[in-house]
Amino acid sequence: MADKKEEFVVSDRRRFAPEGDLRTDVPVTEEQTTVAAPAKPPAAPAVTAEAQATKPAEQELEEMPAPPTAAEQLEQSAAYKASGKKMDDMLTGASGGKGMPEMTFERLVESFYMSALFQLGAIRQEGEPTNVDIVSARQTIDSLSLIQEKTKGNLSDREQVLLQNVLFELRMAWIEVTNAIASAPKGKAAAGGPPIAKK
Repeated sequence: MADKKEEFVVSDRRRFAPEGDLRTDVPVTEEQTTVAAPAKPPAAPAVTAEAQATKPAEQELEEMPAPPTAAEQLEQSAAYKASGKKMDDMLTGASGGKGMPEMTFERLVESFYMSALFQLGAIRQEGEPTNVDIVSARQTIDSLSLIQEKTKGNLSDREQVLLQNVLFELRMAWIEVTNAIASAPKGKAAAGGPPIAKK
């Protein structure tokens, strides 16, 4: 008995071409012309006042407002630059010199550095007592640490070395000041440190 081979035909019934265009050479079936009504999404459960009060703080922090649109950002950036130019012109005219210097990464790090030194009492106005703000100094140093972590791999060698040196110096100064405060007699201020409350 001879084997009888069956022939079969492969037909491509995809409605869209690889480029994403709708194909016109494919017949539309009745099944494809019937469009089902979209299912109504289930109603969100009502949130009670009690459930709202017990909502975790982390979840509230995650709920941020939508960012400004690209057009709003461009408009605001242009207005900011125009305002800065006016201020530069005023400063240049008043001082007869240059306006504000352009902000760079190095100037940003130097600004944090000077703020931390001031907060640690290493810098003070002439004739004024030394004030130490340990909490603010720590936040400034931690901010620089965060900048170092978030910019890893994006800094030039010069910027990286500057940031490492500044952080090393500020951490050492912070340790010295906190050790001086900790070793001061109770109720007395450490050299340049805040008074310690009596217990």
